[in-house]
Amino acid sequence: MDAIGDWWSLLIVRDAFDGSRRFGEFQRSLGVAKNILTARLRTLVAGGVLESVPASDGSAYREYVLTPKGRALFPVIVALRQWGEQHFFAPGEPHSELVDRRQGQRLRALEVLSADGRRLNPDDTTVHKISPQ
Repeated sequence: MDAIGDWWSLLIVRDAFDGSRRFGEFQRSLGVAKNILTARLRTLVAGGVLESVPASDGSAYREYVLTPKGRALFPVIVALRQWGEQHFFAPGEPHSELVDRRQGQRLRALEVLSADGRRLNPDDTTVHKISPQ
Protein backbone atom coordinates (compact mmCIF):
# COMPACT_ATOMS: atom_id res chain seq x y z
CA MET A 1 0.00 0.00 0.00
CA ASP A 2 2.95 2.36 0.48
CA ALA A 3 3.54 2.50 -3.29
CA ILE A 4 -0.05 3.07 -4.38
CA GLY A 5 -2.00 3.76 -1.22
CA ASP A 6 -2.85 7.41 -1.82
CA TRP A 7 -5.49 8.88 -4.09
CA TRP A 8 -3.15 10.56 -6.56
CA SER A 9 -1.01 7.46 -7.06
CA LEU A 10 -4.05 5.34 -7.91
CA LEU A 11 -5.25 7.97 -10.36
CA ILE A 12 -1.81 8.11 -12.00
CA VAL A 13 -1.79 4.32 -12.38
CA ARG A 14 -5.33 4.44 -13.78
CA ASP A 15 -4.28 7.08 -16.31
CA ALA A 16 -1.21 5.04 -17.25
CA PHE A 17 -3.53 2.13 -18.08
CA ASP A 18 -5.63 4.60 -20.10
CA GLY A 19 -2.57 5.55 -22.17
CA SER A 20 -1.03 8.57 -20.44
CA ARG A 21 2.75 8.50 -20.61
CA ARG A 22 4.09 12.02 -20.23
CA PHE A 23 4.14 14.33 -17.24
CA GLY A 24 1.98 16.89 -19.05
CA GLU A 25 -0.62 14.27 -19.95
CA PHE A 26 -0.95 13.19 -16.33
CA GLN A 27 -1.06 16.81 -15.17
CA ARG A 28 -3.79 17.82 -17.66
CA SER A 29 -5.89 14.74 -16.98
CA LEU A 30 -5.70 14.93 -13.20
CA GLY A 31 -5.42 18.68 -12.62
CA VAL A 32 -2.94 17.94 -9.84
CA ALA A 33 -0.28 20.43 -8.76
CA LYS A 34 3.05 19.82 -10.46
CA ASN A 35 4.92 19.32 -7.16
CA ILE A 36 2.43 16.67 -6.03
CA LEU A 37 2.57 14.91 -9.40
CA THR A 38 6.37 14.97 -9.37
CA ALA A 39 6.47 13.45 -5.88
CA ARG A 40 3.93 10.72 -6.74
CA LEU A 41 5.68 9.81 -9.99
CA ARG A 42 8.99 9.52 -8.13
CA THR A 43 7.37 7.27 -5.52
CA LEU A 44 5.79 5.06 -8.20
CA VAL A 45 9.12 4.78 -10.04
CA ALA A 46 11.01 4.06 -6.79
CA GLY A 47 8.41 1.42 -5.92
CA GLY A 48 8.83 -0.29 -9.29
CA VAL A 49 5.25 0.45 -10.41
CA LEU A 50 6.30 2.83 -13.22
CA GLU A 51 9.51 3.16 -15.16
CA SER A 52 10.84 6.40 -16.64
CA VAL A 53 12.00 5.78 -20.22
CA PRO A 54 13.12 7.93 -23.15
CA ALA A 55 10.19 9.34 -25.13
CA SER A 56 8.92 6.99 -27.82
CA ASP A 57 9.07 9.80 -30.42
CA GLY A 58 12.81 10.31 -29.93
CA SER A 59 12.40 13.74 -28.31
CA ALA A 60 14.25 14.81 -25.18
CA TYR A 61 11.20 14.13 -23.02
CA ARG A 62 10.79 11.21 -20.63
CA GLU A 63 7.77 8.98 -20.48
CA TYR A 64 6.34 6.86 -17.69
CA VAL A 65 5.35 3.30 -18.49
CA LEU A 66 3.91 0.59 -16.31
CA THR A 67 6.35 -2.11 -15.25
CA PRO A 68 5.22 -5.74 -14.87
CA LYS A 69 4.57 -4.90 -11.19
CA GLY A 70 2.46 -1.94 -12.29
CA ARG A 71 0.59 -3.97 -14.91
CA ALA A 72 -0.25 -6.48 -12.17
CA LEU A 73 -2.42 -3.72 -10.64
CA PHE A 74 -4.86 -4.09 -13.55
CA PRO A 75 -7.43 -6.12 -11.56
CA VAL A 76 -7.28 -3.55 -8.74
CA ILE A 77 -7.95 -0.67 -11.13
CA VAL A 78 -10.75 -2.61 -12.85
CA ALA A 79 -12.35 -3.41 -9.48
CA LEU A 80 -12.22 0.25 -8.42
CA ARG A 81 -13.66 1.38 -11.77
CA GLN A 82 -16.49 -1.10 -11.57
CA TRP A 83 -17.23 -0.18 -7.96
CA GLY A 84 -17.39 3.50 -8.92
CA GLU A 85 -19.61 2.80 -11.93
CA GLN A 86 -21.99 0.80 -9.75
CA HIS A 87 -22.21 3.18 -6.80
CA PHE A 88 -21.53 6.73 -7.97
CA PHE A 89 -23.45 7.26 -11.20
CA ALA A 90 -27.17 7.69 -11.60
CA PRO A 91 -28.86 5.44 -14.18
CA GLY A 92 -28.18 6.89 -17.62
CA GLU A 93 -25.54 9.33 -16.34
CA PRO A 94 -22.63 9.45 -18.80
CA HIS A 95 -19.32 7.97 -17.65
CA SER A 96 -16.46 5.99 -19.09
CA GLU A 97 -16.45 2.22 -19.22
CA LEU A 98 -13.80 -0.39 -19.85
CA VAL A 99 -14.38 -2.41 -23.02
CA ASP A 100 -12.80 -5.60 -24.35
CA ARG A 101 -10.88 -4.50 -27.48
CA ARG A 102 -11.45 -7.75 -29.33
CA GLN A 103 -15.16 -8.19 -28.58
CA GLY A 104 -16.10 -4.51 -28.22
CA GLN A 105 -18.19 -5.37 -25.17
CA ARG A 106 -18.15 -4.07 -21.62
CA LEU A 107 -16.26 -6.26 -19.15
CA ARG A 108 -18.12 -8.65 -16.90
CA ALA A 109 -18.07 -7.65 -13.23
CA LEU A 110 -15.04 -8.95 -11.35
CA GLU A 111 -15.68 -11.67 -8.82
CA VAL A 112 -13.62 -13.18 -6.03
CA LEU A 113 -13.53 -16.92 -6.53
CA SER A 114 -12.40 -19.79 -4.35
CA ALA A 115 -9.83 -22.29 -5.58
CA ASP A 116 -12.69 -24.53 -6.73
CA GLY A 117 -14.48 -21.69 -8.55
CA ARG A 118 -17.17 -20.72 -6.01
CA ARG A 119 -18.05 -17.03 -5.79
CA LEU A 120 -16.97 -15.67 -2.39
CA ASN A 121 -18.15 -12.73 -0.31
CA PRO A 122 -16.43 -11.20 2.74
CA ASP A 123 -18.14 -13.59 5.16
CA ASP A 124 -16.66 -16.56 3.28
CA THR A 125 -13.05 -15.55 3.92
CA THR A 126 -10.64 -15.18 6.81
CA VAL A 127 -7.09 -13.88 7.07
CA HIS A 128 -4.29 -16.23 8.14
CA LYS A 129 -1.05 -14.54 9.12
CA ILE A 130 2.05 -16.16 7.72
CA SER A 131 4.95 -16.17 10.12
CA PRO A 132 8.52 -15.78 8.85
CA GLN A 133 10.42 -19.02 8.35
